[in-house]
Amino acid sequence: MNLKQIEYALAVADEGSFTRAAARCHTVQSALSHQIARLERQLGAQLFERTSRRVALTPAGEAFVRSARAALDATRRIGDDVAAACGQVRGRLSLGMISSLTGLDLVEHIAAFHQQYPQVDIHLNVGRSEWMVEEVRGRRMDVAMIGVWPGAPVEGVALRALVDEELVAVLAPGHPLAAAQRLPLAQLADQPLVDFAAGTGARRQTDEAFAAANLAHRVQFEITDMRLVEQFVRRGLAVGLVPAAVAQGFEGVVAVPISDAPVRRVYAIWSNTPTPAAQAFVAMLEQTLADQAPKPPSMVRLAPVM
Repeated sequence: MNLKQIEYALAVADEGSFTRAAARCHTVQSALSHQIARLERQLGAQLFERTSRRVALTPAGEAFVRSARAALDATRRIGDDVAAACGQVRGRLSLGMISSLTGLDLVEHIAAFHQQYPQVDIHLNVGRSEWMVEEVRGRRMDVAMIGVWPGAPVEGVALRALVDEELVAVLAPGHPLAAAQRLPLAQLADQPLVDFAAGTGARRQTDEAFAAANLAHRVQFEITDMRLVEQFVRRGLAVGLVPAAVAQGFEGVVAVPISDAPVRRVYAIWSNTPTPAAQAFVAMLEQTLADQAPKPPSMVRLAPVM
C-alpha cells in the first residue's frame, strides 16, 4: 500500500461518500475507487460496506482507520520534526476554541505566533468542548481551549487550567428579578432557561449546580451558539446563565450575580505527543500566562531603627 491509498481511504471514512472523498482529495471518483479496491485486495479484507445510500466502515475498516491515521500522521510529521531539530518550526497547526472563550485573547495570541513562526499554516475551529477533546485525543486537532464543569474529567490529553469562572444570570431589563442585587438558584428554578443541549459540558455546569441544591430546572430553549442566549434573553423569552465576562459583551440585558453560582473551568488542552508547531504554541501560551500573572509585591528593606 502507499500513502495515497491511505489518504483516499481515510477521506472515504471521514466523508461517508466516495463522491465527497474524491472532491476532498482533488481527484476523480473512478481513480479513488480504483485505489481503494487495490488497497482492499492487498489487505485481503473489505474496508467499506457500499449501498446506494451510504458508505460505512466494516470491522476491518475500523481497524484499518485506527492504524492508518497514526501512520499517516507520523509520516507527515517527519519533515516537521527534522526541521524542528534544525531550529525551524513549520507544518500545520490546528486550533479549537469554545465560542464563549474568556480570559485569553486567542486571536492576539495567534497573531503573535504567526509573526514568530510564519511557516506554520494555522487553522481554527469553533465548537463544543466534548468534540474538541475527542479531536485532540485523536490527533486531528493540536490545541484547543475548552470549558467544562470543574468535576468533569478531561482524560487522554495534556492540559493546563486557565481560569475558573462563576456564571451569572442574564435577564431582560423588564424581568421581575432584574433589579435584584444577587439571586439564589432557587429563584431561577421555575424560570424558562436558555442553555446548551443536555449532555454537553456547558450544560453540565448548570445541571450539576441545580442538582447540588436539590432543585429542578427547566431548559426551554436548547442552543449551540452563545450569541443566541443574548437574543432569547433580550426578547424576554428566557433567563440565561453565562460567565460574567461573556455577559459584559451582551447588550440589552441585565446581569445579576448568583449566590450559589455554577462554575466553569477553562482549560487549554493538547496532544500528549504534540507536533513541533503545537509545542511552540503551548510554550508561547505559557509565557503569555506567566506575563499576565499578578506579580508579588516587591520587598521593602526597612532601615534599622537608631
